[in-house]
Amino acid sequence: MSGPRILHAGPPGDDGGTDALAPRLRASWQRSRRYGVAADHVQPVFTGSVDTESLLFECGREVLRGLRATLADEPVSLMITGGDGLVLCRMSDDLSFDRALDRVHLAPGFYYAEQNVGTNGLGLALADRAPSLVRADEHYCSDLRGFTCAAVPVLDPATGDVAGSVNLTTWSDASSALLLALAQAAAGNTAALMQARGRGGGRPERSVPRGEVFRVQSAGPAEQEAAEPLSVCWTQAVDRAEAAMVAGDVVAVVGEPGAGKTALACLARRAALPRERLLGVRPPSDADVEPWLSLWAPELAKDDTCVVLEAVDSLPARAADRLAEVLAAARRPAAATPLPRPQPFVLTAEAYDLIPEAVRSLVGAVVEVPALRFRPDDILPLAHLFARRHRGRAIGFTSAAGRALTDHQWPENARQLRRAVREAASRTDTIDVQHLPAEVFADPGRRLSLLERLERDEIVRCLTDPTITVAQAAERLGMSRATVYRKIAHYGIQIPDRAPRAGS
Repeated sequence: MSGPRILHAGPPGDDGGTDALAPRLRASWQRSRRYGVAADHVQPVFTGSVDTESLLFECGREVLRGLRATLADEPVSLMITGGDGLVLCRMSDDLSFDRALDRVHLAPGFYYAEQNVGTNGLGLALADRAPSLVRADEHYCSDLRGFTCAAVPVLDPATGDVAGSVNLTTWSDASSALLLALAQAAAGNTAALMQARGRGGGRPERSVPRGEVFRVQSAGPAEQEAAEPLSVCWTQAVDRAEAAMVAGDVVAVVGEPGAGKTALACLARRAALPRERLLGVRPPSDADVEPWLSLWAPELAKDDTCVVLEAVDSLPARAADRLAEVLAAARRPAAATPLPRPQPFVLTAEAYDLIPEAVRSLVGAVVEVPALRFRPDDILPLAHLFARRHRGRAIGFTSAAGRALTDHQWPENARQLRRAVREAASRTDTIDVQHLPAEVFADPGRRLSLLERLERDEIVRCLTDPTITVAQAAERLGMSRATVYRKIAHYGIQIPDRAPRAGS
């Protein structure tokens, strides 16, 4: 990367803590930890819908254009963001600086709120509703410590609510004395212009269509740990995907919903090209095909980027045809040397046959991700990871809870496991059977009515209470013990270390 970039091994303070930070920054770091933000790499959210017709965008861009003229040839980037931290526009005259910002995804279409990337200037300004300057090591994420960011919230003139922010970013070793003052002036001028145009804060922002928000996959230590395989079938699938990528094939990773197709694709790609940037893209609505393509398709031309196109089997028909055109144009030809270049994209779908024909014709290799029920050795490592991400620190599991998780079939795969573990981790620091949702102990293949599900959950709640016997549980439920046993059999309830006995 051109220009100075200062990276440090740890946060401020000799003890690796936050004692050296000002109180506002210390509070922001603590929130970042609670959010489970990665401290060593940026992992933001990318959206296909940036509202370029809002009053905030219109007025903010006009103000920043005037400010840009006074900062010509300076390594300063000027940005307008929405109230949720979405970067709406970015202006700079320094191409190398722009490239540096692209590498940390500080660009239009990316969310930069605290919950996305941790402590940063614009995220802090929006969280505290106050002007904020975050320098170098004050950033929570080490990827951002080469920058200094000044941001000021823009208030809606009609309601007083935070409409968004003005953000100015420069290199961390550049002078920042005037940065915050410039941001304050730009934010004030933006709010004044919004009021002068008589629309009281502007039109409500257009809602983002379902399925148009894309996770940016950047396989750092957390993702590496998430996908660290213990099962042979997972390891073999990763190895097959990596080999196909290295051979220059267009790879389609297929499997059940929630099985980890994108995780496997990213892990295999990271093994093939460790320094590559990975972008995960989800399908758009039918009305947003062209804007969707325009946001990520240019990434295909970059040597250091791979686009993981998720759920291509659910694409609208028109999107599938356009996607096939774009991918065919971006596909790299077979190399003349023994070392072909991996393709700049990977596909995922539930099954190969479900991939639209126009896209399917490009596929050179298919790798199937085994469902979680075939990978019991992966369940507990994933459970520990999901709990730690949810709570921001390690959470324990009793042996009974571990057996319950491992014995369950997980019809919705890792997605269901994540949901169950997060629910349990919200209630305790050591997860036992009574903290797990009832579905973990019941037959996953039985369809239940709402009343049956409520009854099953109440029976499980009583039976997982370690302080009562089955007889006491029956009394609490208003049933005889014989009825409780019959219901246990009916719902397929199995609770480790608590097999009911006739005399219990």
